[in-house]
Amino acid sequence: MRAGARCRARDLGLRPGQFAPGSLNAITDVAGVLVGQVTRIEGEAVRTGVTAIRPHAGNLFRDRVPAGLAVMNGFGKLAGATQVQELGELESPIVLANTLAVGRALEAVVDWTLTQPGNEDVRSVNAFVGETNDGKLNDIRGRGITGEDVLAALEQAASGTVAEGSVGAGTGTVAFGWKGGIGTASRLLPPGLGGFTLGALVQSNYGGALLMDGVPVGRELGRFYLREHSEQGDSGGDADGSVMVVLATDAPLSDRNLSRLALRAMAGLARTGAAFSDGSGDYAIAFSTHPEVRRGRPSIADWPNERMSPLFVAAAEAVEEAVLNSLLMAVTVESRDPVTRRRRRVEAIDLAAVREVLARHRRIARV
Repeated sequence: MRAGARCRARDLGLRPGQFAPGSLNAITDVAGVLVGQVTRIEGEAVRTGVTAIRPHAGNLFRDRVPAGLAVMNGFGKLAGATQVQELGELESPIVLANTLAVGRALEAVVDWTLTQPGNEDVRSVNAFVGETNDGKLNDIRGRGITGEDVLAALEQAASGTVAEGSVGAGTGTVAFGWKGGIGTASRLLPPGLGGFTLGALVQSNYGGALLMDGVPVGRELGRFYLREHSEQGDSGGDADGSVMVVLATDAPLSDRNLSRLALRAMAGLARTGAAFSDGSGDYAIAFSTHPEVRRGRPSIADWPNERMSPLFVAAAEAVEEAVLNSLLMAVTVESRDPVTRRRRRVEAIDLAAVREVLARHRRIARV
């Protein structure tokens, strides 16, 4: 792996959308949300990891949070999805891994839940595990991830700054033909719109024609899906892959409105130029941390439908910026195919080239 001076979207001068970010510009701006990551880079072939999101530090099985799910294209192996859709709640942390490690991650989340104090009589756990396929860089058939890795990510989960780029579940991912990864961002609604915080975290591993705050960076840099069918000639990359989006908010939302909120994550992905191709699993889950909507409480609050639109806008903006951060913070990753021994390398997007394109479109000032 080649390290370099990477930066986030705002470091380049980009300001997607209209709402301001939180102090961290991360999903952890939503009070109580914890993120833990384990990165596995071993030998020539293992390039993978785990990212865990805990809605709060307590016992999630006993103190469940409402949640909603949205699926744009269901080419994926999202464990725990149907019970979330049916009951509208999360009873486990959210764990992101690679496609063939879902089983191991699922078992580890069950183990972790069963060992939590107060869960001695638990006989059923709906573990929620998402994935993307990192097999272009990682020896995915070897799984790479162990149950201990998942448990470590869960135990290490913390508030504060979230590592981005080629880390955790984004270690081996590819987006828009460049190195993808983990990205995060947040938005603050002004007091007149509720004053709530919304945070997004993405595991980017999908394709299309990259847009950065509306600028056609992918096309200008000559790397985009279906390029071979355009006037520009050679192939520009694959659109298959997948993307997982996690949305957190402190707004008092029911699972119904959280499902509506999760659907707006797809608007954020569309703003990045996503192709939503046949082989791409495009998923979003949203949850609320507000104490009055926790399950099992005497009264359940629900923000009015007619006041949801600002949160919809915030979701699209935060997801868009999280994806950009995942690309801009990622570093080049190299590996070797364990069977063919062929060298594999996915370059991080060239920041100097991106700056030039953005300046040419007058989105940022020339350096």
